[in-house]
Amino acid sequence: MVGTLRQALDLLGGVVLGKDTQLRLSLACLLARGHLLIEDIPGIGKTTLAKALAVVLGLEFKRVQFTNDLLPADVLGVSVFDAAASSFVFHPGPVFTNVLLADEINRGTPRTQSALLEVMEEQQVSLDNSTRLLPRPFFVLATQNALDQAGTYPLPESQLDRFLFRISLGYPDLDSELELLGRSQTAGRPVLPEAVSNAEEVLDLQEQVDHVRTSAALLRYVRDLLDWTRTSGRFVNGLSPRAGQALVRASRAWAFLDGRDFVLPEDVQAVFPSLAGHRLRSADGAGVDLAAILAAVPIP
Repeated sequence: MVGTLRQALDLLGGVVLGKDTQLRLSLACLLARGHLLIEDIPGIGKTTLAKALAVVLGLEFKRVQFTNDLLPADVLGVSVFDAAASSFVFHPGPVFTNVLLADEINRGTPRTQSALLEVMEEQQVSLDNSTRLLPRPFFVLATQNALDQAGTYPLPESQLDRFLFRISLGYPDLDSELELLGRSQTAGRPVLPEAVSNAEEVLDLQEQVDHVRTSAALLRYVRDLLDWTRTSGRFVNGLSPRAGQALVRASRAWAFLDGRDFVLPEDVQAVFPSLAGHRLRSADGAGVDLAAILAAVPIP
């Protein structure tokens, strides 16, 4: 199974060039049963990453472009009266898939954002007195443009907390960009690779991640990181217990990608910036120095 993941990362690296760390974080996020928020400027490769991840893992993919007139029913689905059957028939929305790209989520109204984020938490859709389970696995990859805030509804802290990781792809390095420019001469769109897995295997991998061991000392280290964010006085609010549980899950997934069945402090440190960056707000309005947090808390 670990060989399958390495093959998947290699194939993803051939599509999204020069972003090995971000690709590994994206895969770890899915393995930890989380959801991913990518915040960056347009044209960086956010949509390409979402499509490639779904294709490589053999998962169904759907995309929703968020706009200010998008309604919850456009995402969740709607019941329509069928005159021939004299009953209402449910037409599922795009949320009924394995990998959902919520493109420019901050352009949707708070009502539509909340509808999606509730589904992310509950893994089900409740409409018309009926509850419909989503396909498994279910992974939301949402994007928002950090520099273009005109006509947007930024996600509040409580809704940002629904995302396990927030990452940024950034510009490619010079060699990767040169290769991209060369590709543009022969192909308009990136050629997506073949699938190396399927939904059942991904579910099995998620189960294996749950059994990656965490020692008592490692859990104390996570607790101390949480406590430092709460007691240092540097943040409006410290990390919540839910964030701590998410940090443990994410660290397990990162260790699993290394082929280990136990978590090291280095695994926690590797995923901590992507997990904590969107959950913390500096008390003095300055930026959040995540490296300072890791440096302040002793490693067991």
